[in-house]
Amino acid sequence: MRKKVSIIGAGNIGASTAQFIASEGIADVVLYDIIEGVPQGKALDIAEACPLWNSSVSVKGTNSFEETAGSDVLVVAAGFPRKPGMSRDDLLQANAEVVMHVVTHASQRSPKSIIIVVTNPMDVMAQLAWRVSGFDLKRVVGMGGILDSTRFRTFISIELGISCSDIEALVLGGHGDFMVPMPRFTTVKGIPLTEILPDQTIHGIIHRTRHGGAEIVHLLKTGSAYYAPAAATFQMIKAILFDEKRILPCAAYLSGQYGVHDVFVGVPVQLGASGIDKVIELELNEEERRDFKKSVEAVKVLLQKIQIA
Repeated sequence: MRKKVSIIGAGNIGASTAQFIASEGIADVVLYDIIEGVPQGKALDIAEACPLWNSSVSVKGTNSFEETAGSDVLVVAAGFPRKPGMSRDDLLQANAEVVMHVVTHASQRSPKSIIIVVTNPMDVMAQLAWRVSGFDLKRVVGMGGILDSTRFRTFISIELGISCSDIEALVLGGHGDFMVPMPRFTTVKGIPLTEILPDQTIHGIIHRTRHGGAEIVHLLKTGSAYYAPAAATFQMIKAILFDEKRILPCAAYLSGQYGVHDVFVGVPVQLGASGIDKVIELELNEEERRDFKKSVEAVKVLLQKIQIA
């Protein structure tokens, strides 16, 4: 029997994620949204492309949570996108209400699933999804670190004029303006970035990475990024469905790792069929620890605002 992935929220990220899954033929897809006709229309469009991809998976759109029952993976992409001038944090209260509603209904119908949270502010929404679902900690994970790291890779690739395939990058911390790109753990064909580029150039790349989402929002004017977020989400889905045990930067609940307790925040994890197999703890220097703590504190402030700290 094929695996089943339900995507809650048929906006640009949700629909693009569904397209990636269907084009690769790795799972049946259910696309849920509250707006009548939208998930059905997008799902039908994707389904009609499946013969061109030689994909035999099922793609369905629905306005009913019943259709999501028995999912192996639930992707929470429902909520409001950013507009120009907004930060991810500005979406806090509105998206908290959305996430509470959809996670309550979807998790009840797929009690053995793994939840991937995409909705912003992502780290806080991941913690909220865990609280609402009552799932084991390892079965709730947030997408953010992969996206931030791939942006870091992209900007390094542009600066050096080399293939991004030869770049391994790492970004820790919350998925926001206080994220922590890690030059010391970022390499170009095994060579640390700090040995290739001067500090001033690296700082410029870090700044652009931190504001990479806002840059796209400013350019689009009527929406936010979706191709890269969907591709990052797909990488996580694939790692789970095929038990790849990938080491990926994701938002995970920390219970003492990195000196942090009771907060979802971005760190390297081993991701497989059971969700987060383990958190990978790196030895940080004084500056890295300081920046990471600052990022964690920014997440905690938002948690307190919706009273789940």
